[in-house]
Amino acid sequence: MRGLRIRLTCLLGIAAICGCVSAAGARKTPQIQTLPSLREQAKVIDGWTEERLELIPGLLRKYGVDAWLMSQREYAEDTVFWALKEATQSSARRRTTMLFVADPPGSYTWIDNTKQVWADLRELFAERRPETVALNTHSEIAFSGGLHAGEFEAIVEGLGEEWTGTFVLEPMLGVEVVATMVGSRLEWYMKMQETAWAIIAEAFSEKVIVPGKSSSWDVEWWMRERIQSLNYTTWFQPGVFILTGEGFPAVTSDDPRGDDPRAPNRPIRYGDLIHTDFGVTALGLNTDTQHLGYVLYPGETEEDVPKGMIDGLKKVNRLQDIVRENMKIGVTGNVILKAALAQMHDEGIEGKIYCHPTGEWGHSAGTVIGMSNLQKNVPVLGDLPLLKNTYYSIELFAEHFVPERNMTIKFAQEEDVYWDDETSSWEWVYGRQEELLLIRTPAEDASQGPAEL
Repeated sequence: MRGLRIRLTCLLGIAAICGCVSAAGARKTPQIQTLPSLREQAKVIDGWTEERLELIPGLLRKYGVDAWLMSQREYAEDTVFWALKEATQSSARRRTTMLFVADPPGSYTWIDNTKQVWADLRELFAERRPETVALNTHSEIAFSGGLHAGEFEAIVEGLGEEWTGTFVLEPMLGVEVVATMVGSRLEWYMKMQETAWAIIAEAFSEKVIVPGKSSSWDVEWWMRERIQSLNYTTWFQPGVFILTGEGFPAVTSDDPRGDDPRAPNRPIRYGDLIHTDFGVTALGLNTDTQHLGYVLYPGETEEDVPKGMIDGLKKVNRLQDIVRENMKIGVTGNVILKAALAQMHDEGIEGKIYCHPTGEWGHSAGTVIGMSNLQKNVPVLGDLPLLKNTYYSIELFAEHFVPERNMTIKFAQEEDVYWDDETSSWEWVYGRQEELLLIRTPAEDASQGPAEL
């Protein structure tokens, strides 16, 4: 986005399985996907990084920049460093300086703690004569603002006045490098998403939840332990929330889980509608999913689920479709938000939209489509264009009055999507929830012992 470029001077100082429906519409049962050995994982990640590095010269030309300079110290890394490092690197070493050049394409790396790096750069610049050198100095965008203030001062001092006049800020360089998901990543991202669904389905089942005994926090910690047992990790603590019951304000705050997002930590009971916010991390990727479950009374079947809860899920499914239909490549997040909210209200749906890029980071690089507290306009991030070849979390909720409970509930959902060039549309990475997860209790044994949590 050339309009965002800012010239810099030397003064400038992120069980019971539901009806899981894929993009093709077929019901499927999610399964745990086993990760390869750490050695094989490193090989896979480094292959993806090589593909990403090959894209950089083209991005420099796209945004009219001659060179892109990144420099960092150990434990004071530029945000983009984490997207370009080798899989087995745990941090930058000494001073790690990277330079990417557009024409002829080239990349250079120095690992040094002496002034020789600046001498080498001055010599290289004298040969290449770049007119514009991008630095990551944005004040609002994390993926374009990772250059530490002290390192900026070192660059200015090391390169001298001759080259500080070439410094520019091109925010979309860092954003697009991190946002772009090379095609070979998708297979593993689908497997990770399936694993997340499988863990949720297991957690929201009678295997884990014993009505009247298992609390929401018990289930959260079971999910965390389950992740660890599979050699996955996560980028946030799993959340399990009870959306129904005495004293729980299901609709009085901006959060679909109520005023206190961890309240109440009480035993889960028959007839409760429960919600989880959950993600797994592996292979340098992160997923983000929100699903709903219902606790059947002893002997009940899916035919006994309150119709109001079924209708609430259908309503939020419709809102998901509205957002996907309005996610046009090249359009800003704020324009998409405005169009989706207008269509939502035209169809008589009340709710909120707060979608974000995901993948490399849980909240990754790219435009955002609303925030829970910003439903008209998101400054800076909402003004970025929507890029293809990225992953997005379609995160939102729809309000629905459930007559069987005499209460309005916020039905929250979150599913990840990817851009499919063949269909020219956003497709579900694994699927989306279209039926509630059901926790069953046999009629003849309504008093089971406690689950091991």
